[in-house]
Amino acid sequence: MSQSYQLTEADAAQIWVRHWKGEYQHVIAATFGVNQGRVNEVLKGHRHPGSKDIARQINDAN
Repeated sequence: MSQSYQLTEADAAQIWVRHWKGEYQHVIAATFGVNQGRVNEVLKGHRHPGSKDIARQINDAN
């Protein structure tokens, strides 16, 4: 049995950016090869809680 992909903090920051642009969670999840629940955990702050601040910095730089 293969192990599923573990989202990194950089992935989580990209999830925030894509979420703010209006992408659906299931679409974001599919691009990372993870379950939609993992994306939802990022957006609720349960996984990689510092990623939202990193995403803000990315957004501000663009």
